[in-house]
Amino acid sequence: MEADVVVVGSGAAGLTVALNLAADGLDVLVLSKADISAGSTSWAQGGIAAVLDEGDTFESHIEDTMIAGAGLNDRRAVEFVVEHAAPAIERLAALGVPFNPGETVSERWHLTREGGHSARRIVHVDDATGWAVQKALEKAALATPNIRFLPGHVAVDIITERHAVGRGFAERRAMGLYALDRESGHVRRLLGRAVVLATGGASRVYRFSTNPDGSTGDGIAMAWRAGCRVSNMEFNQFHPTCLYHPQVKNFLITEAMRGEGGILRLPDGTAFMEAHDPRRELAPRDVVARAIDAEMKRLGIPHVLLDMTHKPAGFVEEHFPTIVKRLRELGIDPVTQPIPVVPAAHYTCGGVLVDLHGRTDLPGLYAIGEVSQSGLHGANRLASNSLLECLVFGAAAADEILARFAHTPATAEIHPWDESRVTSSDEEVVVTHNWDELRRFMWDYVGIVRTDRRLERAAHRVALLRQEIADYYGNFRVTPDLLELRNLVEVADLIVRSAQSRKESRGLHYTTDYPGLLDTPRDTILYPSTN
Repeated sequence: MEADVVVVGSGAAGLTVALNLAADGLDVLVLSKADISAGSTSWAQGGIAAVLDEGDTFESHIEDTMIAGAGLNDRRAVEFVVEHAAPAIERLAALGVPFNPGETVSERWHLTREGGHSARRIVHVDDATGWAVQKALEKAALATPNIRFLPGHVAVDIITERHAVGRGFAERRAMGLYALDRESGHVRRLLGRAVVLATGGASRVYRFSTNPDGSTGDGIAMAWRAGCRVSNMEFNQFHPTCLYHPQVKNFLITEAMRGEGGILRLPDGTAFMEAHDPRRELAPRDVVARAIDAEMKRLGIPHVLLDMTHKPAGFVEEHFPTIVKRLRELGIDPVTQPIPVVPAAHYTCGGVLVDLHGRTDLPGLYAIGEVSQSGLHGANRLASNSLLECLVFGAAAADEILARFAHTPATAEIHPWDESRVTSSDEEVVVTHNWDELRRFMWDYVGIVRTDRRLERAAHRVALLRQEIADYYGNFRVTPDLLELRNLVEVADLIVRSAQSRKESRGLHYTTDYPGLLDTPRDTILYPSTN
């Protein structure tokens, strides 16, 4: 199958770039591992940050982002995103996203506040903003004739000049990708003059995560194998408040609950955040997550409590209807009962190194959204900047592809996928066992608090798993689970190596061996040539 541009991922980033490209007449193929709504965008509860209030300023949003990022942000990227935020939200509104209206005549939309923000600047759709954004983008994309969707396809690897037939195509560039069709079990060639990775993050490398099952770092691993640099993989954001429940492992309790007055308490009712940070519940996520982790370890308790019971009647139902409905289904009434919560892996702040156009080191290959390291987030993502990054960089990448398209060479003839030397596996338990082992030791050794010894243990286990999975991959036909496991172990290796190289505690990377800050903030950049 061939298109002008192949987009991998059907969330906010992927659909934004697809719509912008299609508007200028390009033929776009959008690939998704499962249903087109199954990515992380649909799960986003909080909202989108932008300077929309008269009392707010670009400089304030920029500084809040830089402070949360512990000074590791690229200021140019922060300024670029903040200054393009309001137009991005206007485009969503034009597509029909029903942002909550303001409560006064002068306020167009209701603006809430979240941890790390110095002003109310978060537009939202109740507590299900991501779902509303996803549905609006999907509706627009499905109504666009030159956008084709290919659900149920798992990307395997990026096609480059190395896969071209003959020796006539010498230019190094991305020309499409190989993808496994879940239904047929066969690997297809999907060719395009540009490839956009909008595959999300890698939080499923950890045992506990707020992310959907597909967040397995596919784009990061594929770009790395294709020769792209990867940066800042040690910065994994752990959301402080994931529901603690025996049957439900990844239900997020939005940051906005703390922004609207929620109090974190110990089981005996004691509020504890003031002892950890003067900003209390409105401290950045890494501070809150470490505080919860410290209290759980200090007291030997399995969770803490997020308390909204002091709010006026009707407040919680009005502001958080989706959460209230789900919690009541599980036997918890947040109006009258505190919510049991634990930290969980939530967001990958590092990723494929890109410029302000979303360009990677491989010509023709772009990365946008959580898969990328654009310089926006630094050492810690500020709440509600993630959907914003998808929207702004989706538009920027589309502009760059369109500007270069007339001068982009046509795709060469590409070799088909070769299955002549592999067989079907009769030992799928190997994949399941290795998946469980990887996620468990990453949680134990490369989690919220790290040490050199823990990282050494993790590195040893990653090396053993990488070899075992490589042998398995070379001998058996690929399956969706095998492909995801192959990518997860690649990403785990990148995370561990990045964490070992950072000899300080900055942002989301906290190690008891190096608790202080170095004088000069520096990105961790890994080069494929050293792989």
